[in-house]
Amino acid sequence: MKRKILSGLLAASMTLSLLVGCGSSAPATSEAPAEAPAAEAPAAEAPAAEAPAAEAPAAEAEAGGRVGVAMPTKDLQRWNQDGANMQAQLEAAGYEVDLQYASNDIPTQVSQIENMISSGAKVLVIASIDGDSLGTVLEQAKEQGVAVIAYDRLIMNSDAVSYYATFDNYMVGTKQGEYIRDQLDLDNAEGPFNIELFTGDPGDNNARFFFGGAMDVLNKYIDEGKLVVKSGQKDFDNVATANWSTENAQARMDAIISANYADGTKLDAVMCSNDSTALGVTNSLEANYTGDWPIITGQDCDIANVKNMIAGKQSMSIFKDTRTLAAKTVEMVDAIMKGSEAPVNDTSTYDNGTGIIPSYLCEPVFADVNNYKELLIDSGYYTEADLQ
Repeated sequence: MKRKILSGLLAASMTLSLLVGCGSSAPATSEAPAEAPAAEAPAAEAPAAEAPAAEAPAAEAEAGGRVGVAMPTKDLQRWNQDGANMQAQLEAAGYEVDLQYASNDIPTQVSQIENMISSGAKVLVIASIDGDSLGTVLEQAKEQGVAVIAYDRLIMNSDAVSYYATFDNYMVGTKQGEYIRDQLDLDNAEGPFNIELFTGDPGDNNARFFFGGAMDVLNKYIDEGKLVVKSGQKDFDNVATANWSTENAQARMDAIISANYADGTKLDAVMCSNDSTALGVTNSLEANYTGDWPIITGQDCDIANVKNMIAGKQSMSIFKDTRTLAAKTVEMVDAIMKGSEAPVNDTSTYDNGTGIIPSYLCEPVFADVNNYKELLIDSGYYTEADLQ
């Protein structure tokens, strides 16, 4: 469905297309309700077959037009990259872009979206702060025929959402769980091994997908007694991290070490759903833990975490190339603006409470010390200097 106006852009922007493809649908899981992203470590400037889509609100079938892009915050590296990639690619495709960051403040994001609608945006691309907070303002969008693409975080309980563009978030968690399984050789080693669990904000529906994917791999070994959660904190509500905050993760890990590992008990692995929580865990371990370093997972390949990976302080991080997701979202916007159905590859997984939202899922991969140069540097995502 690519238009001529996009062909040069997408060829240039998708240097990772052979490494980080856009994939097919995620497996269903009882652990995971429908979806919304992950946040990341502190900000640092950094450089398919289609299934039928549900009918989107009508948009003017004309070249150009105004697109509103609402991002949650500039305080985290990944949202800076998402916003910059989206703006650059949309403008190259001929659209006027209103890009706004809401400083993780829900009323601010609502006000920004209201202004986008009143200023004539024909399509809204929204990475929500809270998936349940936008119902009223999106009703205005629906009434005025403005199409809405939920970006990376599914917007819940609103029938104004036309499409969803994201990475396969269940697969993110699955890859994290599989990494721990393989590194500890859980299918062969005798164990037991001690593990602790950290996921993201309870208001972010993506956190449940990440956690569900990981636990669908790890629960078997926990049930067998081969993996032991010494803290006893295993349920989503117990391991969720408000705002995906590095500081909150660090404080919780401080308490866990004090109560369970201060006597020299070995910690073998920490399943962290993203890099900001992984950074908090790492900070706590450096300050309080004297045993052998555990396996630590993450997500987003933030610069601080890639540096930790190179230094042996973090084992892996899921890489979600924001250029790939931005390019796919631009393709979806272009189709809507020209009166067509947007390309999707999943029409069964993501129910936002009002029905299934047609989605495009891009496939994540993991980076570790063995392949980060190929994935992150050779692709142009980072430079060598970025990681010094």
